[in-house]
Amino acid sequence: MPDAGYRERLSPSLWVLVSAAVCGPMVALVLAPLDSVVGLVAGIVVGAAVVAALILLSPVVTVTNGWLRVGRARIELAYLGDVETLIGDDARHARGPGLSPSSWHLLRGGIDGVVRVEVRDADDPVSHWVFSSRTPERVAAVIRSARD
Repeated sequence: MPDAGYRERLSPSLWVLVSAAVCGPMVALVLAPLDSVVGLVAGIVVGAAVVAALILLSPVVTVTNGWLRVGRARIELAYLGDVETLIGDDARHARGPGLSPSSWHLLRGGIDGVVRVEVRDADDPVSHWVFSSRTPERVAAVIRSARD
């Protein structure tokens, strides 16, 4: 199959990153009585490290070379059926009361869009993949075109 080339990092929202960056000043305040320079440097390093870790360790959605990868999970596009995109109230329902216990899911707070993909593998106990996406229409279009 041709390379569809879709890639999206499901990084945290800005308010989560700002909240995480508060770790830096807290460390600086704790270490300030010992040495203000050490406290300041440690605070900057800790704040930057926490924000970098949140971004770099975020799951990635890719559609490439006949595979759909969401986080660490992967499935061949040949085993996928209907692709559905959900936003707004439909997405909230899909993330809450409409979430099937037989589906595999990777949902991120702060990302409104949801993609639900049917799994057509008789040997797979999972009925659907349900995952967050900032551009659900785009990822659905790439899955459809790469699968066909």
